[in-house]
Parts: sequence; structure tokens; C-alpha cells
Amino acid sequence: MTATTETAAPAAAPRKRANTLLWIVGPALVLGLAGYFYLTGGRYVDTDNAYVQADQITIAPQIGGRVSEVLVRENQPVKAGDLLFRLDQEPLQIAVQRLEAQLESVRSMLDGARNGYRGAEADLRSAESDLQHAQQQFARVQDLRTRGLVAQQALDDAANAVASARGKRDSNSAAVAKAQNLLGGLPGANNESLPGYKLALAQLAQARLDLSHAEVRAPVDGVIGKTDLQAGEFLSVGQPAMPLVATGNLWVEANFKETDLTNVSVGQSAEVAIDTYPGRHWKARVASISPASGAEFAVLPAQNATGNWVKIVQRIPVRLLLEPENGAPQLRAGMSAEVQIDTGRERARYSHFFGAAPAQEPVASR
Repeated sequence: MTATTETAAPAAAPRKRANTLLWIVGPALVLGLAGYFYLTGGRYVDTDNAYVQADQITIAPQIGGRVSEVLVRENQPVKAGDLLFRLDQEPLQIAVQRLEAQLESVRSMLDGARNGYRGAEADLRSAESDLQHAQQQFARVQDLRTRGLVAQQALDDAANAVASARGKRDSNSAAVAKAQNLLGGLPGANNESLPGYKLALAQLAQARLDLSHAEVRAPVDGVIGKTDLQAGEFLSVGQPAMPLVATGNLWVEANFKETDLTNVSVGQSAEVAIDTYPGRHWKARVASISPASGAEFAVLPAQNATGNWVKIVQRIPVRLLLEPENGAPQLRAGMSAEVQIDTGRERARYSHFFGAAPAQEPVASR
């Protein structure tokens, strides 16, 4: 019995020392870790309220008309310039032909007006010559009448001839002015510089432009969204026909709490994880920070100055541009993401004791 007691006593001593060491080292380690995370915890901000975004274009016709052919289907990739659908072109072709004929008519009318102007000028010169002759004849008859060599009837006839020649001269002068007005006051100018011809030419150009708009093409590379457009439907000007999601410009919009943005600025690096691809991360950079919270852009903004008020932490949208990466899986608009931004800030006081990097100033906003 005595031997057993003596054997147990030396074995209990190391165990007691180990327990004592554990009670000392354990709390110290916990305090050290807590201090480390406290000093370095302000450097990163993250949120899971983030989504992949892309430019979305609503395809709509620039003219009204009946759809004659649809060449794409839902979820189909397209390239810029690809034909999406076509409107009935027959009414537009008829309009072009009508205006082409109208342009020829205007050209013929202007040529006729130009010939009429030259004829009116010739008539005016003839009338002025007749008037001058009648005035000279009146002067001779008047002289003869003064000397009593002719009767009063002859003088009256000469005066009447002068009045008639003057009236003809005035009529021809008005005809010249009328022909000149038909030519826009520029009888010597070519057709292309005359207002009437310019108007007919512009109307024809508009008709041809409308005809070209009967074929609706993709403005950018992308993928056709949900659409049920069918041949035979009538579309008005600007009526949405189908959505197009651009594939050349993707970004992530992260909605951070306002309290997380204290040290966030444009240009800081970030890391993005997409829920669809677990374990994979994308490098990104803060491109811009919204000038207002999401609630400010709502259709019905909050009216915090009325009624009972409850303070709610607001969300501020932050746009992050993804860095290009070869072989990266395809991202689609609307995918959920998690974002972590490296602000470069730390609780720098005493952080060098824990081997942490020195505090960095935030990147200046650009």
C-alpha cells in the first residue's frame, strides 16, 4: 500500500504542472488571437448581397410595321450586326418609289421654271422695247399736234399705245418675278441648291432610311433574352420586341452596408466568389461607388420626416470590375456573388507586435 502511494505521487506532479501551464498558456493564446483579429479585422469588408451585372439592351423597331420574319430564338448568342427580325418591306418600298417619282417631278418642274424664266425675261425685253418706241411715237405726235399738223385723235391714239405698252411691260415683269420665285430666287443655281429640290431629296432619304430600318440588327455582341416574338405581329415605333444581354461588359454590383464603407474607395482590390462556381475566385477592383443609397433611387423613396421613424442601416451600391482571366467559366447576369474588398486599412497601433503589415493609406478616388 505504501509503495503504491509513493509511485502515484511522482506521476501526479507532472500532470499538475501541465495543467498549470495549460491554464496560463491557453488564456494568453486566446487573448493573443483576439488581439490579432482586433488589430487586423478592419482591413477587409465583405458582403454576400452582390450580383453579376451586364448591359441589357431592349431591342425595338425605329419604324412601325408587321413582322415578316424572325431569325433568332430565345437564349441564342448573336454578334453585332446580325439580323434579328425583319418588318414587312413592301409599304416602305412603295413609299421610296413614290418619292423617287416625286423627285423627278420636282426636277422637271424646276427645269420648266428655269425655261419659263428665260422666256419671261425675253418677253420683258420685248415689252420694254415696245414701250420705248411708243413713248418716242407719242412725243413726235405731241409735237405735231402742237403745231396743228395732226388731229387730236392721233395724239390720243399715241397716248393709248404708250399706256398699253407700259401695261404689257409690267405684266412681263411680274412673270419674271414669278418664275424667279419658283426657282427660290436663284434662277442661275443648280437644282441641288434649291429649297424645293432639297425638300424632295430629304423626303426620299427618309423613306430609304425607313426601308433600311425594316431590318432590325443586333447593336452589340450578346445573347437574346426571353422573347416570344412571332411573324405576323404588328410592332409600333419603339415597342419592345426582345431583350439583348451584352456579353462584352460584365461587372459585379455589391450592396454594402453604409457602416462598411468607411475606408472603401475607388481603385481598391477585391476578391469575388460566385455561388455557381464554388471554390473559384475572381480578382476585381472597385470601379465606382454610388452617390446615393439604393432607397434614394426607388420609385417611392422613404419619407423619414413623417410618421413613426425607425432607423435602418442603408445599402450603398459599389461597382466592381472583374479582371480578365483566361479559361474562366462563363458568368451570367444575375448570378449571386460574395465580395471581399481589401481596404488596406488596419488598426495599426501595436499591430507590428503580431507581424501584421503596416497600415496603408486608402487609394485615392478617381
